[in-house]
Amino acid sequence: MTAWVFTDMDGTLLDETGRVRDSNAQKIKQSGLPLTLVSARSPKEMQEAITALDLRGPQIAYNGGMIFEPLATGRKILSALPMPTTSAKQIITDIIERFPSTSVSYYDGADWYAERMDDNLRGEIAVSRLMPTFAPYQEVFERPRRIMKIMLIDFDASVMAQIHDFFATHDFPGINARSSNAAWLEITSAEAEKSRGIKHVLETEHLDTKDVAAFGDGQNDLPMLTMVGTPIVMANAAPAIKQVAKHITKSNVEDGVGYGMLHFLKA
Repeated sequence: MTAWVFTDMDGTLLDETGRVRDSNAQKIKQSGLPLTLVSARSPKEMQEAITALDLRGPQIAYNGGMIFEPLATGRKILSALPMPTTSAKQIITDIIERFPSTSVSYYDGADWYAERMDDNLRGEIAVSRLMPTFAPYQEVFERPRRIMKIMLIDFDASVMAQIHDFFATHDFPGINARSSNAAWLEITSAEAEKSRGIKHVLETEHLDTKDVAAFGDGQNDLPMLTMVGTPIVMANAAPAIKQVAKHITKSNVEDGVGYGMLHFLKA
């Protein structure tokens, strides 16, 4: 019997517009299973899905960098792992100077900041339906900051390749840089891992991994999928991801999470 479910958001729970479809939400609620969202997104960016699904338990943001419980007003932070402030500031400084075409924005746990509006950032605003605070990073860092994530966006593959080379040849203590897809690079604390967030929930809820299921679609979901008893992979996932699946469910635009919870899992 499945006791708990974890799910990725983008490409898994959310449809092509970045929302939880009403029909998917109905299926998920009908399953009666507790659900934890596991995402690189900030808590604010997760809130619409949390509300749509009426979630109450622990949720995992910033790739495991923050674990929180949604409340009627706001949220209760259970764990937070900001990156070293010196590393965060140096990364922002260097990227802005070396790669002027790249969109640079960052999150301090509560707010989203960016240097300027650009085409790269407009797409993120459209998907998240949030607006960052625009301010020079020098002004933002005049006050103490706990930076949870830096997000770099550039759809020029050659520029993004140079950025990857930059991180490969520069040492920034206490950070982890990883791609969510070809045009995005997300920097978080080196301690921030989706698997860490899942372990936290397993321990606090006294769960056994064999009684837990997870849904995912991407390379960064593999640690989560391989640590649960029932890994379920989306139809829209790459063949390599499907190899770890116990079940293949429908795609993210066909209510794949809701379908999988009703057809492969039992409350």
